Amino acid sequence: MTIHLGVDIGGSGVKGAPVDLDTAEFTAERVRVETPQPSTPEAVARAVAEVVGSFDVEGPVGCTFPGIVQNGVIRLAANVDKSWVDTDADSLFTETLGRPVIVFNDADAAGLAEVEYGAAKGRDGVILVLTLGTGIGSALINDGELVPNTELGHLELDGHDAENRAAASVREDEDLSWTDWGARLDRYLQHVELLFTPDLFVLGGGVSKKFDKFAPFLHTRAEIVPAQLRNHAGIVGAALVAAGREAAPA
Repeated sequence: MTIHLGVDIGGSGVKGAPVDLDTAEFTAERVRVETPQPSTPEAVARAVAEVVGSFDVEGPVGCTFPGIVQNGVIRLAANVDKSWVDTDADSLFTETLGRPVIVFNDADAAGLAEVEYGAAKGRDGVILVLTLGTGIGSALINDGELVPNTELGHLELDGHDAENRAAASVREDEDLSWTDWGARLDRYLQHVELLFTPDLFVLGGGVSKKFDKFAPFLHTRAEIVPAQLRNHAGIVGAALVAAGREAAPA
């Protein structure tokens, strides 16, 4: 049994659990604390330390972040305090926790988890994992290799930021029918397909549980499937990243 800790930072909550990387199962009940307000780097680092301190698991910690992460440094922050921009999150968390921490984009972590354990397991070629929630997160994977920080939810589509038209939150905010929202999502997927020609789309986020309600309105050449790990994907992906950090040479 190979166990690593994964932590998933979101705009409303910081969640974590130890993950058995042989099975992608949590080995203890997930712990969640509220994301501090204001969500400054130091306050969130303390919240992460609280979550990690709930488990008797040693070794590196993987931690997702809702924004662009370049070599551990935050370049764009979504749904958290803007003081995160240009913060060396790897160093901050490592110092706060007193153990190695590697920070990773949240959608990228979810994508890695779906490729390793979920809907994209065993699939070659170009895979796009899209997390449909408050916004649209994206993970682009080519033959098992991640292209990080793609942020495809921010593509311009029909004069709008794409996620402002096709995110799952838009369906609820505008009280759209599954038919109307499905048409918007279809327009977005066809636009992305034109740019990247994926072999497979994996649609994640909570709305993936309702995949059958909107799947009939999606028309792409690429196969479209719902994510399998759903809300566990971020934590599982973070644990995978931690395992890679431990395996890396000093």
